[in-house]
Amino acid sequence: MSNPAATSTIPNNPMGYAPINSLLLKLGIPMMISMLVQALYNVVDSIFVSFVSEDALSAVGLAFPAQNLMISFGVGTAVGVNALLSKSLGEKEFERASRAAGNGLFLSAVTCAAFVLFGLFGVDAFIGSQTTDPVIHQYGVEYLTICSVFSAGLFCQTMCEKLLVATGRSSLAMTSQLVGAVANIVLDPIFIFGLFGVPAMGAKGAAVATVIGQFMGGGLSLYLNFAKNKEISINRESLRPNGHIIARIYQVGAPSIAMQSIGSVMTFCFNKILMAFSSTAVAVFNVYFKLQSFVFMPVFGLNNAMVPLISYNYGARKPDRISQTIKTSMIYATAITVVGFLLFQFIPQILLSIFNASPDMLALGIPALRLISFSFLLAGHNIICSSTFQALGKGMLALWASIARQLVVLVPVAWVLAQLGQINLVWLSFPIAEIASLIICQIFLRSCFKKIIRPLREETAQPEY
Repeated sequence: MSNPAATSTIPNNPMGYAPINSLLLKLGIPMMISMLVQALYNVVDSIFVSFVSEDALSAVGLAFPAQNLMISFGVGTAVGVNALLSKSLGEKEFERASRAAGNGLFLSAVTCAAFVLFGLFGVDAFIGSQTTDPVIHQYGVEYLTICSVFSAGLFCQTMCEKLLVATGRSSLAMTSQLVGAVANIVLDPIFIFGLFGVPAMGAKGAAVATVIGQFMGGGLSLYLNFAKNKEISINRESLRPNGHIIARIYQVGAPSIAMQSIGSVMTFCFNKILMAFSSTAVAVFNVYFKLQSFVFMPVFGLNNAMVPLISYNYGARKPDRISQTIKTSMIYATAITVVGFLLFQFIPQILLSIFNASPDMLALGIPALRLISFSFLLAGHNIICSSTFQALGKGMLALWASIARQLVVLVPVAWVLAQLGQINLVWLSFPIAEIASLIICQIFLRSCFKKIIRPLREETAQPEY
């Protein structure tokens, strides 16, 4: 990447003046497509693993909390970099933007090293804490060890893609995700079942395909930043750790990490609650998580466009564009989740059959998908609220909302309902938790408008668009 010259040589960023709806679609659609492909290859992983055995599918579900924790640290740090970088560009602070990018890459390397150590020394105990079944335990350890020890591609990809999105180059970020996703999809059957002379590896093969795809996507996204991202410069100076920059990154990023990590805690607890019923229940929960990614990944793709757009206009002191971005994003997010709700209600058997579901799995899974999906009706609104808090530098509000939803309401309610001995009651904890989240998010959103948007509007006296 070339070092930006004088401010006058850098064109005005369209995030500050282009129509919100068209801009949100232009930035968001490539990310939504790439996220859908991301969801597809996660689902394909589980589809192929389900043909190995139901035990293998359950093992992948037990590994998911740790995988999600890696993603949480990678994406959460990248969100903090994204917000600081976009705000810096909005304020024409180009040197600070470059330092944010360089420090983001440094933090990704440090985080990767920590998870490599976990992969070498902690995986056996982690899987063992969730199951005593030796077959499921072996599958889980083999799968998660590979994903952890070779996680460098994941961390490189998550950070470099966010750098591209922060400067409005979401189509390039989409390209790198597509490359990684397609590689994973193509390699899955080769390594799992042993095609073209490659030995059959079973569930372990799914992990090998995953990390190869991540390395390919990460390598391409790194190259695209150096070749195409002209608004930031990465060199020795920008890579040098800076305490002030790191603190500002984690002001937004730490709550995001914590918020997403809470999902790992929730999944871990849910696995233990469901394992008391059967390993099939854990397999159903794993399938649900894979399927719901088709609903929520597009919303997260929309978020990836929304966050830098809000942050840029926050830095540029344009409150009406912030408000319009939030409202438009909520409309699109809710429309997406309503479609997901309808699919889960009307074709749950077809969705489960994709995963080679046994009669027992269908009996558990069909009511599970229908009951859980009622939470989708509110989830789009709540996700946009949480991302808005982060974009406005109020990441702690998003953290508190997530803690309340998943740890204060969801897990305790699920545990209480499980004591009644009927697994279908456990699934009701999801819509109950989403209702609680809606109330909390509305309170926090009103506070943000009162303390941030309204004073900005009074300060700038901008007419509403």
